Amino acid sequence: MNNADYRTTFIVEQNPDAVFAAVSNPRGWWSEDIAGRTAEAGDVWYYFARDLHRCTLEVVESVPGKRVAWRVLDNHFSFTADKTEWIGTTLVFDIERVDGRTKLTFTHVGLVPDYECYEVCHDAWGTYINGSLKNLIVTGKGSPNAGAELTARKPGETSGGFTTSFKVPQTPDEVFAAIVNPHAWWSGDHDGSAARIGDVFTYRYKDIHYSKQQVTELVPGKRVAWTVLEGTLNFVEDKTEWTGTTITFDIARTGAMTEIVFTHVGLKPQVECYDTCSDAWTSLIRGSLKELIETGRTELLELDAPAA
Repeated sequence: MNNADYRTTFIVEQNPDAVFAAVSNPRGWWSEDIAGRTAEAGDVWYYFARDLHRCTLEVVESVPGKRVAWRVLDNHFSFTADKTEWIGTTLVFDIERVDGRTKLTFTHVGLVPDYECYEVCHDAWGTYINGSLKNLIVTGKGSPNAGAELTARKPGETSGGFTTSFKVPQTPDEVFAAIVNPHAWWSGDHDGSAARIGDVFTYRYKDIHYSKQQVTELVPGKRVAWTVLEGTLNFVEDKTEWTGTTITFDIARTGAMTEIVFTHVGLKPQVECYDTCSDAWTSLIRGSLKELIETGRTELLELDAPAA
């Protein structure tokens, strides 16, 4: 980890104007609990998540098809010693055309690893930006309030690894069937099976990532776990950071919905690949896997290559 601002990026087929319109509609992807106008420079608006987080933001830049920036004027967290950590920070969305597609780069200027809220905020932003906002742009439907559970966690509660979750109306058995078919939702080349306890499968994405997973838990409709036997990441100093970690999927029926809680145990903020890998997982789990479960098909994502 370093003291760089939090940043994440993704690329979509939609044009810059469509991306700009989605970004400027935070009620469609961040939270339904927003009051005030959010569309034009000078607009001041308010965000609140139960008794956990509230803030006041001002639109300081709004350039159609190119850039949106919101300055945090006031902030209150219920779960940090310094309740005001976000005050004076800026949320920036840079939009650009790249090879016929549109690239969105989100930067929370001032949100750095030294902040007590960094781990919780990092994971919540990953869920909102790479999951909800991207889905709003691509499918017309976001998941506002999706990160509320992450915000509710106290710092340190995520120390076991990166986690994210979502709910779908499909049954636990349908969810389970999608998860154990990783080549249908996990972008890259796969060899082997993940259908039975003891199965071993390999995963490769270009020359960026190789890993070998073994199925160590398989409870139909309830739980899947893969232990990473080997891992090679070409963009970090310790290329074996994944080796010995465990990837889990917990499935439970909650009312009329099925909840999936994904955890990469061992993928912690202290490891160099955390930012890149957690953002990729968010796109894959809340994007590709969720879409596969809900519709029976999904478009495999092209993941961004980090700098070596």
